[in-house]
Amino acid sequence: MKIYFFKEAFMNKYKYIGHTLQLYGVEEYTLHGGKGNQTHIFHVRNGAGLELFINADRCSDISRLTYDGVNMNYMSTCGYVKPEFYSPGSDGFGFLKSFQCGFMTTCGFDNIGVPNVDVGVSHALHGTISNTPAEYVYHTINDDIISIHSTIKDHVIFGRKFTLERTLEIPLFSNTFAITDTITNEGSADEPLMLLYHINLGYPLIDENSELTINSSKIVARDDEAQKGINEWNQMISPVPNYAEQCFYHFYDSDNASMSVYNPLIHKGISINFDTREFPQSVEWKMMGERDYVLGLEPCTSLLDGRHTIRKNGNLNYLKPGESRQFHTNFVLHRKPIM
Repeated sequence: MKIYFFKEAFMNKYKYIGHTLQLYGVEEYTLHGGKGNQTHIFHVRNGAGLELFINADRCSDISRLTYDGVNMNYMSTCGYVKPEFYSPGSDGFGFLKSFQCGFMTTCGFDNIGVPNVDVGVSHALHGTISNTPAEYVYHTINDDIISIHSTIKDHVIFGRKFTLERTLEIPLFSNTFAITDTITNEGSADEPLMLLYHINLGYPLIDENSELTINSSKIVARDDEAQKGINEWNQMISPVPNYAEQCFYHFYDSDNASMSVYNPLIHKGISINFDTREFPQSVEWKMMGERDYVLGLEPCTSLLDGRHTIRKNGNLNYLKPGESRQFHTNFVLHRKPIM
């Protein structure tokens, strides 16, 4: 009934409203104070219950996501952090000092997973693309869809020259949204391409009542710590002091992957859907620590062993000069469990 009225308000030549921002729209603003000072944010509302906060200074990633006013994502203790505070660190783990998590952090393009040295070059945890501001970003509203268009350049003198064209589409009349990324090699040499969407779900969507389903055909523990919890991979627990993270690899025997979480206490859930021909597997990051309480669901092009190991195993993807590759991910928010 609410959605019907929402549509009728527009079909009736806006008789009920003065400005479309009463119901939906995009507002741009900058943050003030702290390490996130002057961060450029696009605040998107579709008028049907969905709100996204898109961080133009961090690869146009999604910093926050709410549904019917309820928080869906985990935000780390770092909070908002501008790219200039990023440093790989002497051990390659400096990424964590500016890892705000948010709903989605893009990882790559030179590395995903652990720090490593490949062909004499050091690669830090999860690469640097998430700390790259958009060169150009704008929004459009056409055919009942809000779109955020961004251009992010990952260009290095004497090296890789990748351009990412990112489009986020948020329909006005349904609580869904989609990300389409097109990555183009604008350089003159074949270049490795690694990509991971670090999707971070948090309280109150995630607690000990949350129900996790993934249509994977095979689940593999990443290490000995994860092996201890392999039989409880889909069971969330209450926050635990000094919890040791558990990561599980999910493999698929179909072209369509779906990862879903539903919490019956708040009557909210989300499904993440992607093509396994683009992302052959996903990572489940189960982190049940006090304050570090997050469930990561992460489509990825390769495992997290680092670029050197992936190359050694013959699984490193490349983009040829002038070649483009697209990646599509769809998200569905729901108030009832998906049957």
